[in-house]
Formats: sequence, C-alpha cells, structure tokens
Amino acid sequence: MERYGFEQMVYFHDKTTGLKGITCIHDTTLGPALGGTRLWNYANEEEAALDCLRLARGMTLKNAAAGLNLGGGKTVLIGDASKVKSEAYFRALGRYVQSLNGRYITAEDVNTTTKDMDYIHMETDYVVGLDGKSGNPSPITALGAFHGIRASLKHLYGSDDLENASFSIQGVGETGRALMDYLYEAGVKKIYYSEINPRNIEKVKEKHPDAILVEPEEIYALDVDVFAPCALGAVINENTIPLLKAKIIAGNANNVLADEDRDSQLLKEKNVLYAPDFVINAGGVINVYHELHGYNRNRVIKDVEKIYDRLLEIFRISEEENVSTQAAAKVFALKRIETIKNIRANYILK
Repeated sequence: MERYGFEQMVYFHDKTTGLKGITCIHDTTLGPALGGTRLWNYANEEEAALDCLRLARGMTLKNAAAGLNLGGGKTVLIGDASKVKSEAYFRALGRYVQSLNGRYITAEDVNTTTKDMDYIHMETDYVVGLDGKSGNPSPITALGAFHGIRASLKHLYGSDDLENASFSIQGVGETGRALMDYLYEAGVKKIYYSEINPRNIEKVKEKHPDAILVEPEEIYALDVDVFAPCALGAVINENTIPLLKAKIIAGNANNVLADEDRDSQLLKEKNVLYAPDFVINAGGVINVYHELHGYNRNRVIKDVEKIYDRLLEIFRISEEENVSTQAAAKVFALKRIETIKNIRANYILK
C-alpha cells in the first residue's frame, strides 16, 4: 500500500450470510473511487488481498486515462459463486459500501450481475450498473476493446481493416463473446478461442461454429495477428511471453501483465505491440460513469469510440520516448491526475 500510494483497505465479514471480502481504495484525487465487485473462490485471504490491490490501482489508471472524474477502487468477495449468492448476501455488502460514505462506488464484475447490483442498491445509492439504467457493461467493454484493436492494427500495419487479420481470444465469457461478435460482424474470418467453462463453449459453438476451439495452454503459441486476453489477469508473464507469436496483444481482461514493468519491457523487446489493459478495456467504466450524470447511450458510444485515438496517442508517446506502451499509458494517466490535483490547490468554498 505504501509503495503504490493506496489510501484505504477494508476487510469485512457478515456472519448471517457468510459474506467475506475486501474493499481497496487506491486514489481519490479525481473523485470517488469506482470499481466493480468481483466474486471469486480465492485460495486464501492473501491471494484475494493482492488481487484487490492490483485491481484497485488499475481502476485509478483506467478512470484517469478515460478522462473520468473518478478515482480507483475495487471490492473482492471470497467464495464460490454457485453457492453463496443471495439477496441477503448482496444487501449485506451494500451496507458495507454505504459505510464508506461515498468514497467508493461499486458495480458488477466477474461473477456478479445487474441483479446483484439491484440488491446492493436496496442498502446504498453508491452503486452503478443497475437494470433499467446503464445495465450490463460487458457489451460496451467489448466495444471499447474492438476500437482498441482497430487502433492497434492501424499503428502496426497502417490500416485498421479487420477482414484479413487473424485472432485468438482467451476466455469467451460475456465480454469475450461480445468481442467475438463485433469481430465477426466486421468481417473477420479466422478466430481461435480457449475457454474452461463448458457452457460458454456451447454458446460459442451455437452462434459461431466457424470459431476454432483450442486447449487453454495452446492459446499463447498461435500464429495470429492479435491475441485478445478476455479472462483473468497475469496471463502475460515470463513463462508465456516466450511462447507468443501474435504481433498484438489487445483484449478485455484486467491486469494482463503479471509484472507490469518487467513484462511490458519484454514485450517491447520482442516487438509485440501491447494495448495497455486499463486503456483498451475502459468501455465498461465509461458506461457506468454516465449513469452518475444521466445515462444517454449515444453519448456513451461516442465516448467509448475515443479509445481508438487515445491508444494511438499512447503508441506515439511510447515510440517518441522509447518506452513500453504500458509506461507510456501510465504517463498519460498520471499526468492527468497530477494536473487536476494542482488546479485544486486553491481553496474554494462550496
């Protein structure tokens, strides 16, 4: 927490429902910390805490880079999603969110849904992604990644044409399948994918029978233009980087790099163009941010399209300063946080 400037970390437990989790608030310079609630069957509390810390810091960078007046935070819940979920469970979480008095706003994430957010909303107003408002952010997250992939192709090949590019998608949950939909609609002909959930595999086979299923361990070594990680984080690391044949890494997943400094540099040395995750997958948080100010889907779509130009600017910074794209993206985000902090140095009575 000291190394990366975290503000707050809260452990909580509700004995009635068995709710057990952690909320991390990384930085609130730009505004209240916003980040989703992830439910996962972590091996232990230490693993959950590390994931929460990484995700919260990633949200600070994501919100800043996306031009949003929000800080970064995250909640992780420890448990088996098939066993623990209930109205009471999420209402108990809502009470803990409320106890933070607006410093943290939650939303859906892995293994949580708009229905769960509605239960949280019964106990707090500090929740977004509600049914009837912005709703499920997955399709918008995937749309942002789609535009980010176009920008990556434009930077590398001089054209954002997708028809002749080949793809591998790691994870075809809601966002991964939505990304696959956008790619096929754009005329893509060759897509490989890997997935561990049989239900998700069946959904892809029904809708996109031409997509090629491969074993999870095979996905890294496929000779494709774009590798799209759309599952959990830390999949790009010192063990998987030597296997990569893709020219571009651009997907929906958070915290793709196991060690952001080491792995981003390794990718640079390998001449693999990396679209930093907290920039390319910001569509979802852009979507829920608009819910705070009066939701208008057309405005959301226009804001998500800006990911294209934002990535091109980051790729330009990377080349001009001879740094990794991850480092360039952090410069882009942290510069905005520092600028806004400095203009607020003068006292104004509200």
